[in-house]
Amino acid sequence: MNERPDPATLSDARKAEHIKDTVLAAGVALRARHPWLKHQDAIGATIMAVSLLGMIASGALYVQGLIPWWVCVPVTAIFASFIHELEHDLIHLMYFRKKPWANDLMLALGWLARASTVSPFLRRKLHLHHHKFSGTESDLEERGITNGERWGLRRFFMLGDNMLAVYLRPKTMLRATKAYIRAQKPVSAAAAKAMGREQLHAYFPLGTLYYALFHAWVVAHLALFALPLAGASVALPAWAATALGWLDVFAVVYMLPCLLRTFCLHFISSNMHYYGDVEARNVMQQCQVLNPWWLMPLQLFCFNFGSTHAIHHFAVKEPFYIRQWNAGAAHRVMREMGVRFNDFGTFRRANRFRRAEGTAPAMDMAAG
Repeated sequence: MNERPDPATLSDARKAEHIKDTVLAAGVALRARHPWLKHQDAIGATIMAVSLLGMIASGALYVQGLIPWWVCVPVTAIFASFIHELEHDLIHLMYFRKKPWANDLMLALGWLARASTVSPFLRRKLHLHHHKFSGTESDLEERGITNGERWGLRRFFMLGDNMLAVYLRPKTMLRATKAYIRAQKPVSAAAAKAMGREQLHAYFPLGTLYYALFHAWVVAHLALFALPLAGASVALPAWAATALGWLDVFAVVYMLPCLLRTFCLHFISSNMHYYGDVEARNVMQQCQVLNPWWLMPLQLFCFNFGSTHAIHHFAVKEPFYIRQWNAGAAHRVMREMGVRFNDFGTFRRANRFRRAEGTAPAMDMAAG
């Protein structure tokens, strides 16, 4: 048995390497005990099929009047959260690496199931850049979901609506986009402009359609609520009433689950990643483990992201279900090496890594 290294004698790079080696070794041991885990492509395809069928079944039961909206929305959101984890793993080519068409098909199906996101084919570039430059100005993926913003009502509303996250801070997003494009080292001005156009159309076509319908639905109901309070009578024409009725159904079976899942994921992700004062490529500074008991309602809709995503930053090629299974072993070595757990000060510091002098570390409330 190898002797445990002393963290005080290790650089951050060596600490990260030790965590990676330990996590990967735990994965190898797990697969040796459960050989079926080696069938990674089949597992990924099965999770995708079950999740899609679960979303469809939940919506169908609501439409048939067999379950209320308050059951349909969270159940559908949970199934959608599995698909998000799959998409993330697909981006890293963990499934169907040797069959690109199958990988692309699963990415397309995942986008169809969660159209509130950017195109997964574009997100692949954003996410791989995120791993190299997490927490820096060019980390467009995390900046897009409010990482690094001061807390307030504006950030709260931006968490569930990616378009609002752009509309409410256009200068910030323009700077982040320019920094991202510069970091790609485009070979010419034309190439840089092409990258800019690519980002401009990042949600087209599914996300563009989704947000058009979602915002129309929100505005319609706000108007129907506010106008009578102002003394105005509202009488919708028959076609508008019918269209709004269809939108109400679509909201329950699709849009509200997207909103719930997106809000929970972005709340967790944007606060577990650090921003602004981190060293590029220093994994030890990129994120913390954020898993207090009181965040479990949010973790439910993002597959325990706050507890397991930091593991991925160290051991990139482990699928999400392996990360969850081996979280105990991963957390032990991460603690030993000094990875932060439940640094609640991040909410006060707008996700900055460094604490003010004289500030004690936040209490670690995580279970071992």
